[in-house]
Formats: sequence, structure tokens, C-alpha cells
Amino acid sequence: MDKARVKRIGNIVLNVLLYIFLAICIFSVFLTIFSKKDSDGAAEIFGYQMRVVTSDSMAACEHTDVSGFEIKDIPVRSMVFVKVMPDDPAEADAFYRNLELGDVLTFRYVYTTQVTITHRITAITEKDTGGFIIELAGDNKNSEDGQLIQVIDTSIPNNTNYVIGKVTGQAYLLGVIMSFLMTPVGIVLAIIVPCFIIILLEVVKIVKILTADKKKREQEEKEKKENELEELRRKLAELEKGNEDHSVPETEPQIECNEENEEADAE
Repeated sequence: MDKARVKRIGNIVLNVLLYIFLAICIFSVFLTIFSKKDSDGAAEIFGYQMRVVTSDSMAACEHTDVSGFEIKDIPVRSMVFVKVMPDDPAEADAFYRNLELGDVLTFRYVYTTQVTITHRITAITEKDTGGFIIELAGDNKNSEDGQLIQVIDTSIPNNTNYVIGKVTGQAYLLGVIMSFLMTPVGIVLAIIVPCFIIILLEVVKIVKILTADKKKREQEEKEKKENELEELRRKLAELEKGNEDHSVPETEPQIECNEENEEADAE
């Protein structure tokens, strides 16, 4: 593989990585500006929230079999996509009725303070008086948080323990990136690094253009000088040829003159 091809492939890879990074940064800014905010500051857009898991209570555990569930274990710093529960009472009732054992919910719960938790449903019971009793727990029984059980009664008005929504998917890599971007260093790098890379790439392009232009001018000047030198050589050759055509031998008249002198002496 020649150097030019390797360089071309390297430029393509660099551009792709840059565009992906810029897309993530723009997406983060878009969420920050245009999304609705939950009470704990989570972004909501198109009926979904994107949250980063900060506890290992849903990490893989040998004591919990999740193979039959749609959502498997959720590593720390994974991003989860939460389908937000509807505000309309009838739609909310339908939402609860469609829940099954093993579904993962994100909810607000009060111990000493109100916190946001993402755990799996271990039991769900419909009350005779209306509403549901939902029991939830973490998968990781080795975790302190995973050993706790949360109970939510959906029939209590303005309950401080309430369901935010159902987890429908997760993305570990995206969560890691977003976790970093939410730190002060990440925020600074999200602004400075793309700007620096863009400026650097533009400077490289400008240098390449100037270098190519300089080489072009030097080549043109070199060719011009060579053409002028060739023209001078051609004219010199023509001049030398013309001089040879017009030259007269100097010895012949002298011979004739000598012969005339000899004849005169003879007389």
C-alpha cells in the first residue's frame, strides 16, 4: 500500500471521527436547549428521557437470571432510554396494565431524600380500589442498592414515590461519552477540542494551498527560464550559421595579386 493511499485513508478516518464527535456535541447541546426538563433535570424529547445509570445495582449478577427479559443487565454509566409515562389518567392506566414482570422502570423514590432509581419489576398487583402495587429491586444482589426493595402505590395522589417511565433500551458507549461530557472538563473539551481540530485542519489546508501555489510558481518560473535559455541558444545557433554563410576566404585574392605581379616582372 503506497503512502498516498495510507494518507488518504487516514484523512477519511480522522474526518469520520471528528464528525461523530461533533454530532455528539451538537446532540448534547440540542438536548440542553430544546428538551423539556423533569423535576430532577433529566432531558425529555419526543416522549423519551435519556438518563445515565450511576449505580451498579443493575449490573450483571450470577444470582439473577435475566436471560428471558427484554432488558438485560445495565452496567454503570450506561445510558438508558426511558419511555415516559403519559400524563392522561386513562393512558397512564393503560401504561400500568401493559407492564410485566421483568420490565425495568425508572422512578422517583424517597428514603431520607428523593432519588431517581432504575430497577426491575419483581411483582405487580392490581388493587381492588384502583391502581397498582409495584415492587421493584435491582439485579445485582452483591450491591448494597440491589438488596433493597422499593414499593410504589400508584393509587396515592401526589405520591412522592412515582414512576417516571419504562426503560426500552440502553447504550453503554453513549452513556460513557455523555457522562464525560457532563463533567466540567468534558464541557470544556466539548467546546475547545472541536474548535481546535477545525482550526488545525483549516490551517493545514491553507498551508497545503500556499505550498502548492509556491511550487507551481517556482515550476512556472523554472520552465520560463528554460524556455528563454532555449530561445537564446536557438538564436545563437542561427547567428553562428549566418556568419558562416557570409564569410569570404582571404587567401585567394592574395594569390591572384601575386600572379599579376609575376607577369609584370616577366615583361
